[in-house]
Amino acid sequence: MIKENIKKIREDISSACEKYSRKISDVTLIAVSKTMPVEIVQEAYDCGIRDFGENKVQELVSKSEQLPDDIRWHMIGHLQTNKVKAVIKKAALIHSVDSLKLAEAIENEASKLDITVEGLLEVNVANEESKFGFSVSELLEQIAAFDKFKHLKIRGLMTVAPYVSDPKCNESVFKKLKDLSVDINARKFHNIEMDLLSMGMSNDYEIAISQGTTFIRVGTAIFGVRGRK
Repeated sequence: MIKENIKKIREDISSACEKYSRKISDVTLIAVSKTMPVEIVQEAYDCGIRDFGENKVQELVSKSEQLPDDIRWHMIGHLQTNKVKAVIKKAALIHSVDSLKLAEAIENEASKLDITVEGLLEVNVANEESKFGFSVSELLEQIAAFDKFKHLKIRGLMTVAPYVSDPKCNESVFKKLKDLSVDINARKFHNIEMDLLSMGMSNDYEIAISQGTTFIRVGTAIFGVRGRK
């Protein structure tokens, strides 16, 4: 099942890239492996997936120690400041930098290790109360503060769009995130880049591709519906 699912998603990505004049190499498929046992993650790895996303630090750390070293682990869930130390050496990219306080904690821990951590600023574009992240206006007010860090490199933006029955409804959400990245990029900060966008999930990744995403985070469409955990 997983092999067939990944094959279909890759075909969909290829078709969407062709339709919207995108290069396939510019769109990375992240398999969201939260709650999935190591054997299932290995199965997706054997199908060629090298980017995996986890919501919880403990799960990311545990799986990273049991699975091949060439996997790029993405921290995509809410990150508490007291969990920063455990994840910064394991995650290739932290998608969920959702506050200046968290950014400062990452900078502090990364400076102790003398490493550079790459992250994306999470934006709650749709202003959903249940979601983490900056509002668009908050981020524009605070963005300059992220330019001061020496061990945290901001590479772009991330959003979790609302779950909708019609994926087309999220087109405006993705466009707002893309427009925000353009606005920030125009300010020409020294330590902030806007070359990465993380948006689009199982039900709307083709729409996200149309609006310029570079990462799509797909779980259910690869692994099936999860049980509660």
